[in-house]
Amino acid sequence: MLTLTVQYFAILREQRGLTRETLTTAAATPTALYAELRARHAFTLPADRVRAAVNDEFVPATHPLRDGDRLVFIPPVAGG
Repeated sequence: MLTLTVQYFAILREQRGLTRETLTTAAATPTALYAELRARHAFTLPADRVRAAVNDEFVPATHPLRDGDRLVFIPPVAGG
């Protein structure tokens, strides 16, 4: 099991009701973790619409997670 810190932005923050949380998971990749969180918190965005950053760097969806990592799931944003 891994202990991770996850930060949420935009619609994910609204749907989760939190900006940040620390959790324990068996998820091995950002994709697996997002799937777990999507099921748990009813996130409406599919995984292919969300980018992941681990420890302040964008990573591929299959990047291996390590205990203590900090993740940010970044949904698409619109600007003006």
